[in-house]
Formats: sequence, C-alpha cells, structure tokens
Amino acid sequence: MTAIKTAGIHHVTAFVRDPQVTSDFYAGILGLRLVKKTINFDAPEVYHLYFGDEGGSPGTIITFFPWKDSRKGRIGGGQVGITTYVVPQGAYEFWRNRLSAYGVEVQETERFGEQYLQFSDPDGLRGEIVARAEGAASTWSFGGVTEDKAIKGFGGAVLFSTSPSHTAELLENVLGMERVGEDVGFIRFKAFGDIGNIIDVNAAAMAPGSGGHGTVHHIAWRAKDDVEHAAWRQWVSENGQSPTPIVDRQYFNALYFREQGGILFEIATDPPGFARDEELEHLGEKLMLPEWYEGHRTAIESMLTPFEVRVIEEVK
Repeated sequence: MTAIKTAGIHHVTAFVRDPQVTSDFYAGILGLRLVKKTINFDAPEVYHLYFGDEGGSPGTIITFFPWKDSRKGRIGGGQVGITTYVVPQGAYEFWRNRLSAYGVEVQETERFGEQYLQFSDPDGLRGEIVARAEGAASTWSFGGVTEDKAIKGFGGAVLFSTSPSHTAELLENVLGMERVGEDVGFIRFKAFGDIGNIIDVNAAAMAPGSGGHGTVHHIAWRAKDDVEHAAWRQWVSENGQSPTPIVDRQYFNALYFREQGGILFEIATDPPGFARDEELEHLGEKLMLPEWYEGHRTAIESMLTPFEVRVIEEVK
C-alpha cells in the first residue's frame, strides 16, 4: 500500500512547430482555452503555451513548446503515446462530425468497453476522445463548441514504455493507482480523481521513440499542495527514483524523474494556478514573463512569432 497517491494527470507537455497552427487546432477545432502565453523558462526564445478549461484546472492542461526548426520526432517507447480527452456522455457523435468537418482523419477503436475517436494533430501528436460521465462539465465555449459538448479535460493517457513491468509497478506501488485489468494489449490503471485518471500502458515493450515535434516531452502528475509535493520528492527517492530539486514554474512547483520505462515524469502542485498574474476573464491575452525575464521583454518578444486565437472555418 502506497504512502501517498496522486489524483491523476496535472498536465501534458509536447513539442510542436508553429504557434498559430497549434492554436488553430487546440483552440479553434478542439475548443480549448489558451489560459497562459509565456516562455520556456529554460529557453526564453520559445513560447510555452497552455491550453485547458476556462481556468486551466489541473487535469485539463495540454502545453506546448513551439520550436520552428525542431526535428521531427518519432513516437515510441519512453513517451506518452496518446493523450486522451474526455467529453460528456452524448457528445461522441458531435466530435466525430466536428473532426470530419475540419478534415481531421479519425480512427474509431475500442478498449476496456469504451469507444475512442483517435486522431493526429498537424505535427503528428496523437490524441483521442472518449465520452464519460465522470468529471465536471466545461464552463468554456468557443468556435462552435458549446459547454454541453466541450472537452472537460483529460480522460487520461496511453503510455508507451520500453519496460512495461517497471512502468506498471511504479504507477501502482509508487503513484498509488489501482490496477484495473488488461485488454487488447494494454494494462489499465485508475487514480482516485475524476479527471485525468485513467492510464493505459502498452503490455509489450516498445522500441524507444525519439524526441522532436509531434511527440510528448513529459507527463505531470498532481500533488495537492507544497507540503504533499515535498513528501512526493522523498517518497519517489525512497522508491528508487532520482528526482530533480523542486523547481518554481510560476503556476505550479515541479520536480522531475525518468522512470525505468523511459518516460519523463513530473510531479506538479495544483496551486497557485494560472490566475496568479492575470484575471480569469483575461487569461492568455498577454505574454506573461517571470520577474527575472521582465527586464528583457522587448528582446524576448522580438524573437517570438505573433499569433492569435481565432475561430476556424470548416473545410468545405
């Protein structure tokens, strides 16, 4: 029995190329809200864009580093292979029709008795949509996606591991998830939260992927506050992992470690959240910089490609 448990996914972070193309897909087509426009704190010439529900709640946040000249990645072992988005029950047909109307090719599949709409974004990142009753309804609508059909956040993720037995053991015995069962080549785990809580792991080892645009950089798990976050660092250390020091990411605190299946895991705090430096109604409207970069704003803005959140017309 684990000493500590995560509620599920906090966020997922991926590499893409173009901020406008990414915004058009995730806001314009998927209907997510751009809740924060900032920079990669380790590479300030690159945006860090956060999309999620109206307030950027933990369990809803997909984030991107748009790197124009990045190499094309290859999805494989040691990565999040598919990011799962959850919509309300009854919204599945809406999303099948909407993706088709925008020229997004979908493949329908089933596992653990659930139907999934699988697709790729313009960079090749793989996603899927599933309908479930769990999770609060969205309060955000945009571009023809009404609140009753909108993505609620993450349903979970499909992890591609180079060592599934190690990844599975860590999910169950370190992160505290319940092992649900096995179906069509995947092992399912469930965290106690009601969103971002269903994790499927490939049962067979996969050859390593390679990083680059079209791949996920890391997946972050939730810690409820700073006290629990410090306990997480001690707990994963006691269980054979090598976590980084705790890092201030402005909107959450973070620590990182790479599990034995090759996947980069982060543990991130729920607070303080994205409204710490912008009012809720104005999230994502302005480039926000941490104070240590504010003096370089003019130079940083000159390196970034302007883009806008816009309504996208359907393919005729």
